[in-house]
Amino acid sequence: MAKNIFLFSGQGSQYEGMSIELANRYPTTSKIYECASDITGLDIKKLCAEATIGELSQTNISQPAILTTSLIALEAMKQEGIEYSAVAGHSLGEYAAMVASGIVSMEDGYTLIKHRAAAMQKCAEKNPGTMCAVMGLDASEIEKVCSEVDGYVIPVNYNSPAQTVIAGECEAVEKAIAAFSEMGKKCIKLAVSAAFHSKLMQEAADEFKANILDIKFNTPNVDFYSNVTGDILTDFSDMPTYLATHLVSPVKFVAELNAISNAGYENYIELGPNKVLTGLVKKTLKGSSAMNVENEKTLLKSLENLK
Repeated sequence: MAKNIFLFSGQGSQYEGMSIELANRYPTTSKIYECASDITGLDIKKLCAEATIGELSQTNISQPAILTTSLIALEAMKQEGIEYSAVAGHSLGEYAAMVASGIVSMEDGYTLIKHRAAAMQKCAEKNPGTMCAVMGLDASEIEKVCSEVDGYVIPVNYNSPAQTVIAGECEAVEKAIAAFSEMGKKCIKLAVSAAFHSKLMQEAADEFKANILDIKFNTPNVDFYSNVTGDILTDFSDMPTYLATHLVSPVKFVAELNAISNAGYENYIELGPNKVLTGLVKKTLKGSSAMNVENEKTLLKSLENLK
């Protein structure tokens, strides 16, 4: 049997109406909306169905809404009998991966996200920053340019061999963009007001860690791949420290995908809004079988490929 890994979408993948189609197809998913709303105090189903993209882009809304969409897609795959032996997520996606692998309960998954989003929102307002995707340049070259810029800017998301995201102080990021533009490289500013996965989020990491010390963490029942190490995670003894570190550490997604490929995984199935990770898999692992599940059309297409 082919080895399946479930991948979970990160922040920025949100869109109006996400999760609703699959939720209507699988009525048992109503428990996911209920859990999300009970813990966050937000009507997550209503927000997914009716909120504007502007509202959905607010960190305190986008994080639980994306987690919900991912968990509903996960429930759909489980009901269809699709098995998986590993999970991975991109940034925020690691929280859906933790729920999917049994590291935390669904309730604790939402509690983690509630504390994470609140800490990040507060930190972003206090320490403004920005992020930008740099296209078509080797990561080592991007690291070199960033190191030569006056001010704080570093690569934070190693997304694919053709795309690395930089983050830092607004002025320093602009200087880096100017340098990359001079080299003829395309830069795409991200619609964020903070430098995620950089030291500018340290206050958020500290606050977040202090608020999650009572959460119960388990050893996963499937392989769990890590953004922080870029490989399979084997030490689950201090997850509050791991998750705090995750907030201020680069996402080593290219290394992670290569480790997953080397372990023999054949089907990469992205669960959650949009298909960003599906694209990154295809760019990083040429010829791989990558698909996404976010609505009825993508669900049916994926089931056709998997069954």
